[in-house]
Formats: sequence, C-alpha cells, structure tokens
Amino acid sequence: MSSKIINLNTNRNLPVNKPILKWAGGKQQLWFEIEKYIPSNYNKYIEPFVGGGAIFFGLSPEKAVLSDTNPDLINLYEVVRDNVSNLIDILGNYHNDEEFYYFIRSQNPEKLSKLERAARTMFLNRTCYNGLYRVNKKGEFNVPFGKYKNPKICDEATLINASNALKGQILVCDDYLEVLNQYASEGDVIFLDPPYIPVSQYADFKRYTKHFFDNDDHRDLAEEVKRLYEMGCTVILTNSNHPLVHELYSDYKIEIHQTKRFINSKGNNRVGEDVIVLAQPNRKSIRVIKPKVPENQMEKFPGTRYMGSKQNLIGSIWDIAKQFKFESVLDAFSGSSVVGYMFKTKGKKVITNDFMSFSSNVAKSIIENNNVQLTVEDVDSLLIKGNGSGFIPKTFKGLYFSDDENIFIDDLRARIEMLDCPYKKAIAIAAICRACLKRRPRGIFTYVGNRYNDGRKDLQKSVHQHFLESVKLYNEAVFDNGQLNKSLNVDTMELSADCDLIYIDPPYYSPLSDNEYTRRYHFLEGVSTMWEGLEIQWETKTKKFKKYSTPFGNKDGAYDAFDQLFKKYQNSILMVSYSSNAFPTMDEMVHLMKKYKRNVDVHQIEHRYSFGNQAHKVNDNRNQVLEYIFVGY
Repeated sequence: MSSKIINLNTNRNLPVNKPILKWAGGKQQLWFEIEKYIPSNYNKYIEPFVGGGAIFFGLSPEKAVLSDTNPDLINLYEVVRDNVSNLIDILGNYHNDEEFYYFIRSQNPEKLSKLERAARTMFLNRTCYNGLYRVNKKGEFNVPFGKYKNPKICDEATLINASNALKGQILVCDDYLEVLNQYASEGDVIFLDPPYIPVSQYADFKRYTKHFFDNDDHRDLAEEVKRLYEMGCTVILTNSNHPLVHELYSDYKIEIHQTKRFINSKGNNRVGEDVIVLAQPNRKSIRVIKPKVPENQMEKFPGTRYMGSKQNLIGSIWDIAKQFKFESVLDAFSGSSVVGYMFKTKGKKVITNDFMSFSSNVAKSIIENNNVQLTVEDVDSLLIKGNGSGFIPKTFKGLYFSDDENIFIDDLRARIEMLDCPYKKAIAIAAICRACLKRRPRGIFTYVGNRYNDGRKDLQKSVHQHFLESVKLYNEAVFDNGQLNKSLNVDTMELSADCDLIYIDPPYYSPLSDNEYTRRYHFLEGVSTMWEGLEIQWETKTKKFKKYSTPFGNKDGAYDAFDQLFKKYQNSILMVSYSSNAFPTMDEMVHLMKKYKRNVDVHQIEHRYSFGNQAHKVNDNRNQVLEYIFVGY
C-alpha cells in the first residue's frame, strides 16, 4: 500500500497514565496516532517490546501481557506492581550526585534484592545522560552521569498510578516470539515497538540489551505479524522510515510521522520519521468468545495432603461467595491453590499469592497457566539421567528418600531449569513437589526416617512413579477460563490488588500448636527454589532452613495483620476462613471486620482436617473444629 506523511494530531483521548521512565524510542509523542487505531472492544492488550510502556500506561487496559528481554526493566515493573510503597521509600534516600551515581552503576544487579535492583534501575534512568538505557556486550549498564541540576528521582504520584495500572497484569521476561506464541489469541490488540532499523551510520536504536536485533530478526517479526493478522489480531507496529520496513509491510496500511528524537548528542539532529504499520482484520469477523469451562473441571484438581487445605470446604465456600456479585478474586494466602482453582472454574479472574514459592508455583501451573502442558518429549528430556549438582543426595542422604530417589530428584530439578517455557517449568516443579509429598509418610518433613510408614499404596510407589502420575494430573488440570489470571510469590502484607473479592486464609495462630509451614514443607520449598536464598540450619537433623517471617506467628501479630488487611481491602468484599481453635476469636474477628465493613456475616461449618496441628501432642479432637467463614460487605 502507498504511504504518506501525516502531521501529529492531538485532538484525541488523552493518556490515562504516563510512563515512569524516560526511554529511547518512547512513544509518548505518537500516542494520539496510535491510540486512534485501538478498537473500542478487544480481548486483551499485548506489548512484547514494552520498553517505557507509554502506550500501555496511556491505555491502562483491563487485561494486558507485557514483556521485554531486559530483566532490569521487567523486575522494575514487577516491583512497581507489587511493592511500590517500599520502592518509593528507598528512592527517597537517593540523591543526584556523580560519585553516588557511579557507585550505584557499579553494583551487580543480579546480586541485589528485587527491590534494590528496581531502585537502581529507576535511579540510573532518572540521573544518567539523556535517560538512555544502554549496555555493553557483557550486559553491563554503561551510560555516563547526566549532570542534571535537579532530576525528579522519585515521582511518587506517577509511580502509584503506574502500580494501579500494572495490578493483575502479566509481566514476562522473554523473547517476543515466545510470548506471542504463548499468549496471543483472536481479538487481541498487539502493539509492537521493536528496536528500530538504523537509518544512518550513527543511529543506535538496538542496544537496549546485550542482544542485538538485526535485519533477519525484522524479517522474522514481519512473518509473525502476518500470523497474528491471519489469527484475527489487530497489530500496530512502529519502526524507522527505512526501505526495508516498507518492503516487509507493503500489504498493510503504512503511515509516516515526523517526530523528535529526544536522545541525541546534538539537539539539532533530534528529528526523524517514524512509521506506523496497521494490520487490522475485518472487525466484523472478530468474535471474542469466552471459553466454556467443563462442568467437572473442579474434579481434576490435583489434590494431596496439605496443612489447612480447604478441598473439603470448596462447596461451602462457593455457596457463600456466589451470593455476591464479583468478577475478580484475590486469594491472598493460596496454600494448596484449591480455592483459587475453584474460583477459576467459575469463570472469575483470579490473582493468587503465597509466601511459599512451591505453593505459588502450583497456582502458576494450573491457575495462571491457561493452555500449556508438558509433552511426552518434554517428560522424556526431564528423565534423562545426569546434570544434577549432587546437592540433594549429599545434603539429605538418609533423611527422607532413598539414595536413588535423591539422585532422581537432583537430576530432574536440574533438567527442569533447561525448559524454556515458564509454565512447563511450573508444571514440572509442581509435579515433583507433589511426588515428594505423596511418597513421604504423613506428607511432611518435620522428622527423618520412615517411622510413620503404614504401608499404604502411595508409600509403595517410588518418587519417579509419583512424578509421572502427577505430570498427568497437572496436565489434565490445565484449562482456559478466558481470564488473565496471575500467581504471585510476595509478602501478602506488602501486596495490593484491585479485586472485587478478597479471600483471606492465613496461617491460623493457636497457642496449642504451631502454624509453621516452612518447618513442615522446607524440603519442597528448597526443591522449588533450588535452595537459592535459603539459609539452611545445618545443625538440625532435618536440614530445614531458617523460617520465613510472618505476623501470624503470635497473637498480637495476628490481630494487627488482620486489621491491616481489612483496612487495605475495605472497598472489596472480604471473605475470611478461620478456625474456632485459633486467635482472634470469632467475636474479636467480627469486631475487627466491623471497623471497616457495615455488614459482617459468620458461617460455621464442622470440619476435620486431614491432619491436625501436632494433634498427636495434644488431643485428637483438635482435628475436629468449627471452621468459620466471615464475610464483610
């Protein structure tokens, strides 16, 4: 198709939010020209070269998938989404000083915490020369100090607005082709802003990361645009006004826009021409169809023995919840993931969170994941012997499993890391953790040896056999409910999610027993994280790691935590599962909730857990309790 030069038109919808970064090739000045091609109705928004995210933040869509190959960038957006208040606190201590700048720049981001790494990225962007992000072939940030008089290092309002826009959105650090193959579907809007083809010998638009994007990559991208267009997606692409762009996209509408280049060493050279390519199918042919969830889908949940699991209470929880009108749910302490999975089967948008990595991983495999399964070839590759580090056989020899089983787990976990797809990794990790639970007497790791082996069928199978069975179960549990669901692994007290209903099922505090999940499941958490960042207590028989901090470990902490959660989510429906043998008591919980909710209902259900909190140390009737479900509205 023919192309034409078009003047920028600003008589259109203003952006909802603005980006938090100054970014080479940012699209703020093309906002009006891109926004006019966004259809009024679409399935979800996908931006696999998100960069500064001007178009995403401008639209602030309800459902989005954002990705980039820049790990610092995606980490920053994750922290802004999940922990913006602490990020603001850290940035408040940073100052615009050249010596301080080079100190921060010299830090190895991979050795920093997520929060520290995000603050580093934000600070360098605000204070470096021209706000440029550039790395050398080693992946090291190498932009000099900007020497600005008073740069705004922390724009608190913009960060908070960005956090709200990112809530519930999927963030991925991966190649654009992987992301589009994984997430794109009919009716989506895809905005592609790849590294530009250089239009002069001095142009340098490609060095956002250590990986370059050459002409062959642009040809691959054009093939992907064709695939997306034929699938029924609206595709909007930007690039430089280069002959190759016109050659590759001659079948689509092309516009040329005169723009300013804000990142250039010479101000008088800060002009250029950008191309907008529009590949938009006939909108009459686009039908966004919400997948129908099979009626028996809940039966496919891969259950197992897990402390506090609500698998036997699912019917009661739904009977109570369905009385209210809601479309989105936060399962703030997801545990076994059975409640979040139930809400997914009901067609709700589900965000799950758990401080335990292995619990969060289960939710990622069957709640966030809508369609990926492990193939036979994947499983065969995982079962190849070798590649293990020897850590598990050496550290846990004679404690929980046989020597051969320890070697199997060690080799398998190493090979799981070789899987490219995060959802395939999640299924494999969930399967090996479930296999360890099923193989272990009582399904816990608070003791060593086999003294509780009662000969039941599960205990006669090897970890290998349980793994294969678990893979089959997790594969069968994967389904698409038409929502962009999300699994998080953060401190719930720092989390903030904009959901209609908040389901809270925290560790129950009781002076008669402990609620320490890490003590029971430390081995599974280690398998999930490969013991990265965990401090093993070598003097203990079980080789457990130092427990995670939780406010629910004592009575005062539990009271304060509930009060904070109720206050934070006072604009949502509150639903709390709690036990009659725990604190706060029923009356105290009602009092706490009524501080923020006009109406509080209490539902009482008789319930016997699969095993009690050290029931053998107290009385067996501790297993038989009343389960309270509090609802504030």
